[in-house]
Amino acid sequence: MVALCGGTLEGFSFFPCLSDPHGRSNFCLKLALVMLHLTYVALLFAFDKEFIQKTNQHPWYTAAYLLLLVATLAQYFITSGSSPGYVIDAMRAINETDASGNRATSTSTQPASRKNGSVVITIDRKQLEKNLLGGTTSWEKLVMDMYAPGTSVGSVTCTCCNVMQPPRAKHCHDCDKCVLQFDHHCVWLGTCVGQGNHCRFWWYICSETALSFWTGTLYILYLKSHIPKPWWSYAVLILLLAGLSICLLFLLLLLLFHSYLILTNQTTYELVRRRRILYLRNIPERIFPFSKGVCRNLYDFCCARSSMYRMEPLPTAQELEEKLRPYTCSDVLSCRCCC
Repeated sequence: MVALCGGTLEGFSFFPCLSDPHGRSNFCLKLALVMLHLTYVALLFAFDKEFIQKTNQHPWYTAAYLLLLVATLAQYFITSGSSPGYVIDAMRAINETDASGNRATSTSTQPASRKNGSVVITIDRKQLEKNLLGGTTSWEKLVMDMYAPGTSVGSVTCTCCNVMQPPRAKHCHDCDKCVLQFDHHCVWLGTCVGQGNHCRFWWYICSETALSFWTGTLYILYLKSHIPKPWWSYAVLILLLAGLSICLLFLLLLLLFHSYLILTNQTTYELVRRRRILYLRNIPERIFPFSKGVCRNLYDFCCARSSMYRMEPLPTAQELEEKLRPYTCSDVLSCRCCC
């Protein structure tokens, strides 16, 4: 291992990502996950001769299966390498975008409708430097405008990063950064799941579920055709199938859970720790404060530009009252829950 990582134990000169224990841990976890996928497929080709014959007769079937395997692993590495959307990066992106355009705007610009949910801010470089020297930045004004009047600066400032968090942001102690629309920290990915990669995370779960189901089906068909033989001769395959069944059940539940979160515009953190989040504590549990309807939630989740940092202000009292209004027949006909 030392020779592969650069020849010395001190620096890992060829692999700087392995220079710290956390990086080595993530690398070993990713390697183990890839080897686990390849082991399932390799044993299938090694034991199932009928599958090999079927490959010769219908090569498209095996090609589709291997293509799904490659797509799943590719989606895994893309998701694990993507940014969840850090608060500090959003501040820098806003500064760089506005400075490169040489805009003369000195105030933050918000959409005319609060129902849009996204906030776009433009800051001139000279004005930004002036604000920084003065102690008050447009970022602070923007964040405070998203909260209810009377909210103190200290209650929305991260004690670790010392930056003001917009609504739905949270500090991740594993990544040591504040994440926009924090969902959870995924150990298997080695990164947080947030606004920037939640969509990729859902597609990874979907492809992993499909691959596990297909692989389990092939294992079951093979074991079913060899029932007359002693079961202990295929003990390894039986154990692998048992483990795969548990993983498939977990993936199905995880897929359904995150699909529900997407349709209601929630995050895992908001759902689990709702009573501990200050601005959600007094909102009834049956109300989804950030939901804009099923169709709009799906559009924002799947089609919104990932390069644009979307920060959603807290709903007003009038919007919450509208969400509390019971459904009527006209609401059902007009698809109030979808729009």
